[in-house]
Amino acid sequence: MSIHTELARLSIESYLDEGRPLTLSKAGQALAIPPELLNRRAGVFVTLHLDGRLRGCIGTIEPQAESIAAEIIRNAVLSASEDPRFSPVKSAELPDITISVDVLGENEPATINDLDPKRYGVIVEHEWRRGLLLPNLDGIDTVEEQVAIALQKAGISQSMPYKLFRFEVVRHE
Repeated sequence: MSIHTELARLSIESYLDEGRPLTLSKAGQALAIPPELLNRRAGVFVTLHLDGRLRGCIGTIEPQAESIAAEIIRNAVLSASEDPRFSPVKSAELPDITISVDVLGENEPATINDLDPKRYGVIVEHEWRRGLLLPNLDGIDTVEEQVAIALQKAGISQSMPYKLFRFEVVRHE
């Protein structure tokens, strides 16, 4: 287990036990959080699986918190409690939940030819709408599938003009 996933799990446990988010200082007392998680900012996605099936996934394209560690804490709690596709995670489920944390790299403009669904995540934009799909997801094998799902998530029709961006992630499982 990586420090990223340990921090995410501790965040969810704390939220379920105490009803409020974990603070960075309390997290630092429980875990040896490395400086790069405290001194850098990045978008972060926290994904939860139960019995091999998606149980929650919330993230940020652009950082919203003061550090990667704070971003993990924030998004872990949101993934467990606010993903509109699922009911909130219950304490009894947590031991069986697997967690992955994706730290996003910088996004860059791209064309369809620049994409590889195993290596790059994709962001689509049209006016104020944005959709994102992480890389290397089970069942997504082609660029066309990846872009179509991102467009659907954003509510953008394939016939609309849209901007395309790619990014890499460091996945911690």
